[in-house]
Amino acid sequence: LLLKSYLINSNYSYKKYSDLAKAMGYGDGIAAAAFEINSALETQLSDKDLKSLYYYVELPLERVLFDMERTGFKIDIKVLNELGDRYNEELKTLTEEIYSAAGERFNINSPQQLGAILFDKLGLQHGKKTKGKTGYSVAAEILEELDHPVVTLVLRYRRIKKLHSTYIEGIRPLIMKDGRVHTVFKQCLTSTGRLSSTEPNLQNIPIRTAEGREIRKMFVPDKGNTLVSADYSQIELRLLAHFSNDPVLTEAYRNGEDIHALTASKFMGVPLNEVTKEMRRSAKAVNFGIIYGISAFGLAKNIGCHPKEAQRFVDKYFETYPYVEDYMNSNVRFAKEHGYVTTLLGRIRYFPELRSPNRNIRAFGERAAMNMPLQGSAADIMKLAMLKVYEALKNGGFRAKMILQVHDELVLDCPVEEAEAVKKLLKDCMENVVKLNVPLIADAKSGNDWYSVE
Repeated sequence: LLLKSYLINSNYSYKKYSDLAKAMGYGDGIAAAAFEINSALETQLSDKDLKSLYYYVELPLERVLFDMERTGFKIDIKVLNELGDRYNEELKTLTEEIYSAAGERFNINSPQQLGAILFDKLGLQHGKKTKGKTGYSVAAEILEELDHPVVTLVLRYRRIKKLHSTYIEGIRPLIMKDGRVHTVFKQCLTSTGRLSSTEPNLQNIPIRTAEGREIRKMFVPDKGNTLVSADYSQIELRLLAHFSNDPVLTEAYRNGEDIHALTASKFMGVPLNEVTKEMRRSAKAVNFGIIYGISAFGLAKNIGCHPKEAQRFVDKYFETYPYVEDYMNSNVRFAKEHGYVTTLLGRIRYFPELRSPNRNIRAFGERAAMNMPLQGSAADIMKLAMLKVYEALKNGGFRAKMILQVHDELVLDCPVEEAEAVKKLLKDCMENVVKLNVPLIADAKSGNDWYSVE
């Protein structure tokens, strides 16, 4: 019932049946009302053309997720302890270096004391510096604009402390007697259809920094096994090509071109073989930023340029891929007219934000409406792939087990002797699960821990 309700309107995620029953007007006798509630939900599923999504995707996926939760992901306690010890030592060193740079000892974790040091004692200046009842704001985005050795040290201190508290001390008590963590997958939580997880949240293991990626070293396979991982390459950009039917974008993917290098080449007016790493990096930020409706200001911050230059990049992008802008705008128009947009499999997301009197909330709704068909369809495809992989492993008599789905990646705990066959199976299942106007590409790898398959 909770799953049916979630598909009907993903903006409302009920944790308990009793909450759903009360929301539907059954204050008393909610257990006896289950039949009536189910009938009402079935009618809505039919009316919204969601029965196939429920019965052939979401409902069968429950069994897959149950098996993944039951199997769990093994933790190398030795590596966890080594990382914890290293983080502790670095925090001690950073603490003394911060005291030295500040010229006095203080509570680094206190925003009030840190603000007083930076803005009163050291006299650092920043346009957003504001002092309220609790002191100055020392949020990360403000500190990143300040130029002083103590600020650099504080930012690193915060990163290391977050890694230690969340991914070392946070995971330690969640390791069961079998030496594994058994994350709980949430199927009815996100508004886009993507899975989430908790206890621990393995969807949020950091990958953007070198020290963050090292957390993955403690996630290992069973003895005698290897980890096999496969992830979709640029799935949301490929879906953008599919939905928009942009001829340039579509042809590039069909020809197996490097889309980021191609975008950079067209932006900068240089041949493909003259595109530098920096040019490609900027083009990559534009490509991915566009599908999330990024503003010129946000793009400028990401790539380190003036907002006017960033706006030029956005304008050039839509000149290069003209059908993309039409497609994005059509999503917003449809959402404003009908109140929702849909995904590849008909998943629905409603946008009450578009009716808000607040301009910022409406702008958020427009960006979300642009992106939902892409992110939601990527979730649809991944769920179909999980079902296909699960059946292929079972029918093929493999001992390999799916243990994690995170973003666009599937991770399996696999006997070494099955690794090559399982990589081939993964690639075949993931690339052929649906037919798009452009090819889906999945990259399969193996390694002795989650870090080494990256």
